[in-house]
Amino acid sequence: MHGDADLAEPARLMGEPARAAMLVALLDGRALPASELAAIARVKPPTASAHLAQLVAGGLVADRRLGRHRYFALAGPEVANAVEALQLIAPRRAVSSYSQSATARRLAEARSCYDHLAGRLALDLADALVAEGAIAPLDAGEPGRLLATDGPLAARLRLGDVGDVGVHSRRPEVRGCLDWTERRPHIAGRLGSHLLDVMLADGWVARVPGDRSLRVTTTGREAFAALG
Repeated sequence: MHGDADLAEPARLMGEPARAAMLVALLDGRALPASELAAIARVKPPTASAHLAQLVAGGLVADRRLGRHRYFALAGPEVANAVEALQLIAPRRAVSSYSQSATARRLAEARSCYDHLAGRLALDLADALVAEGAIAPLDAGEPGRLLATDGPLAARLRLGDVGDVGVHSRRPEVRGCLDWTERRPHIAGRLGSHLLDVMLADGWVARVPGDRSLRVTTTGREAFAALG
C-alpha cells in the first residue's frame, strides 16, 4: 500500500531555475546533450551535469548514451503534462527584447508540446476536426474519441493510420491537453503525436533551432487557411 503522493519531491526538482529551464527545453520531445542544456539554462557544464543527475534520479528525465555522448529527454508524457500544467499557473516573464518578443509570438502560434502540436494552430486544427465529425469535442485532461476517418481533412491527415499504430498501446487514442497559452484543450494522445508527425513530414511546419516553437511554412499556411 502507498500513502499520498509526495508532491514536494518533484516540486523541489522543478523549482530550481536551471532545472526548470532544462525541463521546458525538453518539452519538444527531443533528446538533447548536456552541453546544449547547459547553454539553455545558462550554467556551466559541471553544474548542468549535477542538475541532470538529480532530474534522472528523480524520474523526471531519462538519459541514454550514443557513442561518447549522453542525451537527455523527458521520462515520459506524464512529465510533459506536469510541466505544461505548471505553465498554466506560472507568472509570465517580462519580454524585454525583440528576440524574446519574436519567440513568444512563435510559441503562441505553434509549438511542440512533447510529441504533439500546441498553440493557436493546434486549436484551429482541433476545431476543424470536431466540425468535420472526425473527433468528439475535447475536455482537458480527459480521453477523447476518434469518430470518423473518411472526411476530407481526416483523410488528408491520414487519421486512418492512428488505430494501426497504437493497437498495442495503453496510451489514449485521443486526449485533451490544456493549452497554456490558449486556455483550451488541444489534441494529445496517439492522434496528437500522429498529427505532428504528418505535418512535419508533409512540410506544414518546421522545427526552429534553439526553442520548441514551430515555423509554419507557406504550404502550412495555405493548408491551415483552408481549414476555415
